[in-house]
Parts: sequence; structure tokens; C-alpha cells
Amino acid sequence: MIDLINNPDGNAYPLGATCYSQGVNFSIFSKNAEHVELWLFDKEEDASPSRIYSLSADKHRSFYYWHIFIDGLKSGQLYGYKIFGPSIPEEGLRFDGDKLILDPYTRAVANFDNYDREMAKVPGDNTANALKSVVINPLEFDWEDDQPINIPYSESVIYELHVKGMTAHSNSGISEEIKGTYLGLIEKIPYLKELGITSVEFMPVQQFDPQDAMPGRENYWGYSPIAFFAPHAGFSNQKDPVKVCDEFRSLVKAFHKVGIEVILDVVFNHTAEGNHDGPIISFKGIENKAYYMLERNQLKYKNYTGCGNTLNANHSIVRRMIGDCLRNWVTEYHIDGFRFDLASVLSRDENGEPLKNPPVLWETESDPVLAKTKIIAEAWDAAGLYQVGTFIGDKWAEWNGKYRDDVRKFVKGDPGMLSKFASRIMGSPDIYTSPNREPNRSIHFVTCHDGFTLNDLVSYNEKHNEDNGEENRDGANDNYSWNCGEEGVTENNEIVKLRTRQIKNFLTLTFLSQGTPMILMGDEVARTQRGNNNAYCQDNELSWFDWSLVEKNKEILKFSREIIHYTQGKQIFRIENLLATPEDIDKPHITWHGTKLNRPDWSKNSHSLAFTLYHPEAGEILHVMVNAFWEPLEFELPKLPKGKKLKLIWNTYENSIYEKEGKIITTKKYKVRERTIVLLEAIDAS
Repeated sequence: MIDLINNPDGNAYPLGATCYSQGVNFSIFSKNAEHVELWLFDKEEDASPSRIYSLSADKHRSFYYWHIFIDGLKSGQLYGYKIFGPSIPEEGLRFDGDKLILDPYTRAVANFDNYDREMAKVPGDNTANALKSVVINPLEFDWEDDQPINIPYSESVIYELHVKGMTAHSNSGISEEIKGTYLGLIEKIPYLKELGITSVEFMPVQQFDPQDAMPGRENYWGYSPIAFFAPHAGFSNQKDPVKVCDEFRSLVKAFHKVGIEVILDVVFNHTAEGNHDGPIISFKGIENKAYYMLERNQLKYKNYTGCGNTLNANHSIVRRMIGDCLRNWVTEYHIDGFRFDLASVLSRDENGEPLKNPPVLWETESDPVLAKTKIIAEAWDAAGLYQVGTFIGDKWAEWNGKYRDDVRKFVKGDPGMLSKFASRIMGSPDIYTSPNREPNRSIHFVTCHDGFTLNDLVSYNEKHNEDNGEENRDGANDNYSWNCGEEGVTENNEIVKLRTRQIKNFLTLTFLSQGTPMILMGDEVARTQRGNNNAYCQDNELSWFDWSLVEKNKEILKFSREIIHYTQGKQIFRIENLLATPEDIDKPHITWHGTKLNRPDWSKNSHSLAFTLYHPEAGEILHVMVNAFWEPLEFELPKLPKGKKLKLIWNTYENSIYEKEGKIITTKKYKVRERTIVLLEAIDAS
């Protein structure tokens, strides 16, 4: 145990501001700083500090760590740093003693009412308009008996949501004072539980810069981090930063009480400080050369993220910060998992070259604190590095972007997609070729925050991002979408019916596929963004969950609930190995068909496929017929074991799911309507 009483100058470890019974220890890394000052504030709006502590190199510096212990300080103390050193941007040094610097390890952030991003870009003192760090003592929160619950991938259904967007709408039914907050989201937990969700994946809740957007707009998504250890203050109505942290803890605790785990979308690939014209908020003014990848001319930043800069993740200091941060969220907030945004960036060295064995990724995989924690990679970056199927390690799961693209193309009706489609249904064994890899490490999805909603996928051929202020240049151009005959909102009833059927088809395939399914907030009620496929700056009703759709699109909601509960109740969708071939009849296996039994048509012009799923031990036999063709097709039905008969579970051409009604199929063939999926189950004939 560190004896701080006998070391009033403080200690290098732990980094950040750490509470002890007698006071607080402060420690920050800076290799090239010449002088460091710690400023304490009584109020977040204060332009002048209540106290200044000058850290001398001989007393308060151990190697490259500047530290001090201050007796009598407690949780809630506001602070910031002034760091002095050379300002030679062409040599990668950007010290500016006029700027109040945010502690990279701060557990909370304050002063958003006065914060001005532009003031951090121009010369001069910005103390009055700078963000301030806050001392937090996590031990003061009563977790009761709560612990991370860590549901296996094989039993998981992930729901990607935006914490504010879930309850911010005027029709959310949430009281005005907590609408769009952590506490507001607690009130929607019963809805998610009834839907059948096991895991919520929060879009970024690490403190981000809401002003990092085009003029006149606000950063809504949150992929603009500035304080990795701190919950985003904007998702709380509390002014007290300590209460903001406790409110987020209360949210996690509430999800755990109903058996739903919490996964965080973490952004360790860049920060809100942007490029060479961006503000000095934290890392630039502490040790720019360590925290960021710089071009040969060190004035400029390497940009593998599309956001102006790239975090130097495999630098020893940054690597340690990332590890400390992940452990912080697990130990102090009981988080169950992490999805790493643009995770391929973390595989690059300081020159931007991909590493065969990236230290930060291996350390994350092998960290014992994270042993039961989900770690999920978005296995690509904005500069073309695409690692789906080749991401390192034994523990990492991956967002399966190829599943999204191939299933979209097949359902739309593109030619030559049948073989790829079949592989995606199987858990993508052509992509994940390691014989020991669990198929559930493939997180498969049709839509996510980045792109069209499910409703817009079947309603728009083109993106419509004009409201973003970039003349529709932003956002992906290749969406593999189809508007079903008319762009956008339509009064044509036949097109409306077709769109509803296509939504059901996508949902069906998501939950019938081997792997771990994920759906986007509001897709279960056909939420629309009116064709905007990059709504990062749309903090308004365009992006928020429209709760009127729960009633308006109750047919789709009912379908979503029932398909989730049905598939999650079947052992065939919870296996932890790839499906076997028909020869292995004692194992869970699959048999492929076309319109003729045992004769799949793998030709370029085929748009139909049938398959039978068997789980011998569980006694499950399911038969699926997929018709992505634009005309009806007749499928031969499989022969069943003696004493079995086929029951219709659902037909996406119709409104109902028949599981309870028990509609029995007695014919040898079944007519599947155009662009329709049918599921049958073998049940006892008695």
C-alpha cells in the first residue's frame, strides 16, 4: 500500500486523481513538459483557480510523471492542468501554457455551460471556457450485490441504442426532467426485456465533445471522445459531476437486475482534438508526440479514422491508458463488454503500418480483469484496412460487415449471391476459417447506427443527407438498398406491403443465422431517418426513437418479439460450434435444398434456397424456405421421421406468426409467395 502521508510530494502511480482517506494524489504523464501547474477550482464556471500548485521537476517529477499529493481534498474537487513547454508544431510539440488541460484520466468532466471549442483553437487563455476535470471516489456508490453478468455469445441478442435517442422524443412518455438521460432510459428497460433483448450496446457514453460538428450542428452520435474514463455528462440532467457518474452506475445496475448486460461502444482510434487546426483540450497539450500518430512533417496528423487524427494506440503510454480505461469501466461501472470502434486502427504502429501482433490488442485479450468481458472489434478502419475474419486473437469477436452486405444484396435480388448468402446463414465459415473459432464470435447484423435504418433500407435507393450541411457528400454511397418501387414515403399500398415483408425477411434471416444477432434501435418498429444514412449530427426527432411507431407499426413489433423469443428458445440457435454436414447425423447439422429436395441451385441466376436444421439431442427439426425471387415458387417439403408432422411457424407474406395456432401442413409441396420466407417445424403427430 502506498504511504502517501510520508510522501506529500505524491506518487507517479496511480495516474489521474485518486482519492485516499487523507486526500487526493494527482499524477500525469508528460515527457517534454518543462513545468506543470495543477489548478483547483471551487466552481465549474470559475475563470480563476482557488489554488495553484506548482510542480517542480526535482520534487514532483518521477521519470516522465508529474505528481503531487494534496491533503484534505475529497471527491467532487474540480481541477485542471497548465502545462508549459516548447511550442514547435513542425517538431510535434504543441505545449500551450495558456490552455487549461483536461486530465486524460479524469473520471468526470464539468463546465459544459461555458465550454467553447473555438477558444481552444486560438491563442490566449481559455480557462473560463475550458472543460474541467473532477475528482471521483467510486467507492461511495452502493452497488449492493451487483456484478457484471456476462451472458455467453450463444445466448445473446444485442440491441444497439443511443442513450439519449431512446427517450428524448416528445412522445416517449418520460417525464420532462429525465427525458433523454440515463435515468430516463431505466424506464424503458421493461420494453427491451419484453422484446427479448439480452444485451444493450450503448453508442458512445465516454465523454465526448458535442461541439465537434459542422457549424450550427451538434455531435449526436458521440464518436468524438475527449475523456475516455468519464461518463458523458450530457446524458444526465444533474449539475453535480459526481451524481452524473452515480446516475450511470444506477442505469447499469437496473439493466443487470433484469438480466440484461451492458456493452459500451468505445472509441480509442481518435479524439475530438482533430487535425493541426483543431483545439488543444487535453492530449495535444500534454504530450502530442506520444498520443498521436504524426506525419513525417510532424505539423500534420496521420488520419486513418476520417476524423482528423489517429490515436497512437501502440505507444506504451497510450496502451497503458487504454488498458487502465477498460479496467476502470469493468471495476467501477460493472460493464459487461466493449465494442471497439474502427478497431483495425489499433493494429497499426506509430507509422501507420499494420502490425502482425499489435501489443494493445493482445494485452486487451489477455487482461485477467477482462477475462469474462466481451470484446468486439469493428474490424476495419477509414483508410481501407479491412480485417473481418483475420482479426487477431482467440477472444475477439467481430462485427461481420460481410454478413450485412451479402444478405442485403441477396434479399434485394442481386444475381450470383446464393453461395455467399448460404455461408452467412451458416456463421460465415468461409470468412472465419480457424477450426476452433466459435461461430457466435461473428456478430451479424443488417443495420447499425452507421447507415440506413431497416425501414430506410427498403424505402430508399439513395442516401438523403442534405440536412447534415455537407451537400450530401457524407455517408456511404453503396448501401445495397432497394426502395421497392418508389423513393421515400409512399401512399402506394402494394409498396407498403412489400416493404413490410422485406423488413420481416431481414429480421427473420438475422435470427435464423448462426452467430450472435444484433439489431438497431427502433428497427423493430420500422423507425425512419428519412433516408439519412449518416445522422451523426442530427440530435433531433430524425434520430430519436419515435414511440408512436409502437402502435402504428405494431405488426412489425409483434413479429420482432415473437421471432426473438422463438429462436432464443431453440437449442439449434444456441450451439457453440459450426453446424455439421448431413453425414454427422448425431450432431446439430444442416441439409441444403432448392425448390427440389436435396438439390440446391447454386447458379448465378438462382434467388431461392431451402434448408433443414436438425438438433438430434434437443429433438428439433426446422425447415426454412427462402424465396428472394419476384414470382411465387413451389418448394418440395422434407420427409419427416415417423410420428412427426410439419407445423407452420411463420410466413412473412402474412401478418401472423402461427406457432400457437398450430397450423399443420399436410401437402408434399408448399407455395412460397414472391420475396417471402417461410419457417416450418416438425412436431409430434399425436
